[in-house]
Amino acid sequence: MAEAALKEKPAEAAEERELTDGFHLIIDALKLNGLTTIYGVPGIPITDFGRMAQASGIRVLSFRHEQNAGYAASIAGFLTKKPGICLTVSAPGFLNGLTALAHATTNCFPMILISGSSEREIVDLQQGDYEEMDQLAIAKPLCKAAYRILHAADIGIGIARAIRAAVSGRPGGVYLDLPAKLFGQVMDAEAGRKSLVKVIDPAPAQIPSQESVKRALDVLKGAKRPLIILGKGAAYAQADDAIRAFVEKSGAPFLPMSMAKGLLPDTHPQCAGAARSTVLAQSDVVMLIGARLNWLLSHGKGKAWGTERKKFIQIDIEPKEMDSNVEIVAPVVGDIGSCVAALLKAAAPLKAGDEDPFPLKVADWIKTVTSKRDENVAKMAPRLMNNNVPMDYHGALGVLKNIVKERPDAILVNEGANTLDLARGIIDVYQPRKRIDVGTWGIMGIGMGYAIAAAIETGKPVLAVEGDSAFGFSGMEVETICRYKLPVCVVIFNNDGIYRGTDVNTVSDDPAPTVFVKGSRYDKMMEAFGGVGVNATSPDELKRAVNAAMDSGLPTLINAVIDPAAGSESGRIGNLNPQSALKKKK
Repeated sequence: MAEAALKEKPAEAAEERELTDGFHLIIDALKLNGLTTIYGVPGIPITDFGRMAQASGIRVLSFRHEQNAGYAASIAGFLTKKPGICLTVSAPGFLNGLTALAHATTNCFPMILISGSSEREIVDLQQGDYEEMDQLAIAKPLCKAAYRILHAADIGIGIARAIRAAVSGRPGGVYLDLPAKLFGQVMDAEAGRKSLVKVIDPAPAQIPSQESVKRALDVLKGAKRPLIILGKGAAYAQADDAIRAFVEKSGAPFLPMSMAKGLLPDTHPQCAGAARSTVLAQSDVVMLIGARLNWLLSHGKGKAWGTERKKFIQIDIEPKEMDSNVEIVAPVVGDIGSCVAALLKAAAPLKAGDEDPFPLKVADWIKTVTSKRDENVAKMAPRLMNNNVPMDYHGALGVLKNIVKERPDAILVNEGANTLDLARGIIDVYQPRKRIDVGTWGIMGIGMGYAIAAAIETGKPVLAVEGDSAFGFSGMEVETICRYKLPVCVVIFNNDGIYRGTDVNTVSDDPAPTVFVKGSRYDKMMEAFGGVGVNATSPDELKRAVNAAMDSGLPTLINAVIDPAAGSESGRIGNLNPQSALKKKK
């Protein structure tokens, strides 16, 4: 009898032992690292995971398409400096999210795409499982890092690696592959708790060398016509006070790239945004802070940069970025905050009586830039005040320019062709990270995902200014905006087509490839889901509608009727659109 009792005790102990599983370990690992928001689309095999995550206190935002959820996660990473989490189903859902993951990597936004997947033994033998796909192999070329977790005991370390990879160095997208069987794996709860990892200092400061800082200052001090270009990397760094102090101390004009607008107000006396052509062509020394010499800056060469050879100073956390297009005479490698702080410190006089290099002695240059800026602003002003019906882009954007000025705390989301290009130059931004747009790839489709994440992550009202073509990529997410009752006002510049709505097909009854349904009423979409829809046909109607939406905080969509003939081919980048050689001959 005694022996029988002894034999039963281990079994009883096993029954009483606390257990956990893959579902709970993933949730606990995310929460341990402060990742408490998930953007995604439910389905096999992650539906129950989403329910459990929500029950545990994680906010789970369910979208209508994985690509939009991915864009939301990517911009959440930009706004918070923590990896945004996107959760998708396997194969098609994974592929939908992959576009956003590649976008995040290209733009240096920290993001983790977590996708359920088929079991390895079936995938590797290609036996035809439900949504079978080797997702890890497909993701690897398109993101910063990719990992697969096969065992519950490795969940803690796997998520820790994904977090560190996403935010360290130059941030980017990370793929995390979770086969379906992982979620249901059971293990001892205490062992599970011990296996979790809280990531310590995931993005450590990278201090620039003193030599590089001195070299950069020496080059800058020798400038007669200096220019500072601020990129979205500078905005991401959240070193706002140091950047502003350095720019103001230098006395040099600065040019903000679109997502860096607001680091210093666009109305700042040193801002050269309205004199872009002048400062690019005539500057002799250019300092890049978190900006890359890619296509957005004509690769640092060509007609836009004038005939005089420039000296470039570049501040970037990635050494390989240096000399990517032109020679960088003064590379400063390190994180933006540390680099700018080091420049400020090195530029300060060591003792009373020492020469202070700042502000730079560039009075004539500042006068030239200011004169051109004021001239361009004055030339543009009448166009922004027109009251044309139907509206043109300038009249409509003039209204939004004034609304943003009155509401500098609101977040502006912007995409399209003409709608994007013109808004970049017309709408002033006054605070950091208040303008978010298509970024480095110049893609369409980010609008509603960005708007949702901006509202969720910041709690601020959002104004999303969309071209009618751009809106089509993510328009169904207005239901998501209504479902979560988010303070998002969407303004669609509706000119009946891509670029313009006047193209004609001369050979059949089909509409031209760039033409949409005439007189579309996008506002009715928002009404269908319980939001507010407004059809605005004049600048005055647009002003009243946007102000009402921003005051109420209710989900609102305004169909801003724009002249179909307004707009130009591909906005300001029509030169990238190949032309027919036969057409040229004619």
